[in-house]
Amino acid sequence: MERREEVILVIDDDRGSRRMLLRALGEAGYACRESASGVEALAMLHAEAPSLLLLDFDMPELNGAEVLSRLRGDADPAIAQLPAIMLTGYGGRATEVLCLEAGANDFVTKPINLPVLRARIDTQLRLQSLRRQLQQQNDELEAWRKDLERDLAAARLTQRSLIPQKPPLLPGWEVAAVYRPVIQVGGDIYGWLRMTDGRTLFWIADATGHGAAAALLTTLAKLLFHHGSVEHARPAEIMEAVNNDFRSIFGARSFMTAMCVALEAQTGCASVVGAGHPPLIVARRTGPAELVTSVAPPLGLLEKSHFEETTIALQPGDGFLLYTDGLYGASKVEAERWTPTRLQALMTGDQSSAQALLGHLLERAAPDKGEQLADDLAALVVRRGS
Repeated sequence: MERREEVILVIDDDRGSRRMLLRALGEAGYACRESASGVEALAMLHAEAPSLLLLDFDMPELNGAEVLSRLRGDADPAIAQLPAIMLTGYGGRATEVLCLEAGANDFVTKPINLPVLRARIDTQLRLQSLRRQLQQQNDELEAWRKDLERDLAAARLTQRSLIPQKPPLLPGWEVAAVYRPVIQVGGDIYGWLRMTDGRTLFWIADATGHGAAAALLTTLAKLLFHHGSVEHARPAEIMEAVNNDFRSIFGARSFMTAMCVALEAQTGCASVVGAGHPPLIVARRTGPAELVTSVAPPLGLLEKSHFEETTIALQPGDGFLLYTDGLYGASKVEAERWTPTRLQALMTGDQSSAQALLGHLLERAAPDKGEQLADDLAALVVRRGS
């Protein structure tokens, strides 16, 4: 069988031995080159690297071990990792160990048994081919990783542009928010917008999954909420429109939980609608906090869902918390996991501002210790001034 793509460099100071090897290997289908010394061989390697070396151990000036020592220390990995089979006229374990310690992949004792030599050459060439394939796959994976990081960085910038960076101008009210994705991008998103009747709609959504796919869903969520607020005046109608559009696009293959609060700033009256989302927590300046649970299932699951509005009244000093379920999994210890009831106990109206209220909550439930989160986390506190 022809092996034209593989070239063997035979290095031996004895001309008769070289000629014998070149003839035998050529008849076996190998392409060969020759060198009469280690110094000459090292120069030839850098001019055109072969696929494998057949290297005599006992040579003047540079013996086989010294040639291999220089070879293995070469700055070019293609040279340093060339497979080498040492040819030695000395038998015994000490010589075998010496050959392997010098960097030989294998050795053959003289007088050379040609079938054994061919078998060992084939083995080393196969291993070298596998190493090349593995290196190519590693290079492709590294290129894929860099492309993915660039894509995620671009997606992160895009998603950050969708998430409000400044609180809305709402006289008499304070807004504080936090967003911590598991990786560069996440499946949580929140926002606020002015409704057609003058109220402000605060909304939050949590899409299935993580990463770029979930981030695309959050982009869609923002578009759908804005589109729904233009065509509808009631938060229940907005949520129904978002559900219908989401369902028509994905056909129950994806879903997201969501909750929105339509706030009338002057009176403090608000309407709450939830779809499979964690309960809204209402902090009272006086008295215990309250939970407003979601009645409808997550958006996108059912073609027709019934959305109910719950009315709450916010007095001076009162506020509410919109959040995603990443807040529950902030701790990796099951016994320390947070629940709506535990979070409710933390929501007191004695905090001086919305930021203080959010900070108190995060300090207890989700302290930022530099650890990777189990899930994306987003939270939004809206508080009426005292």
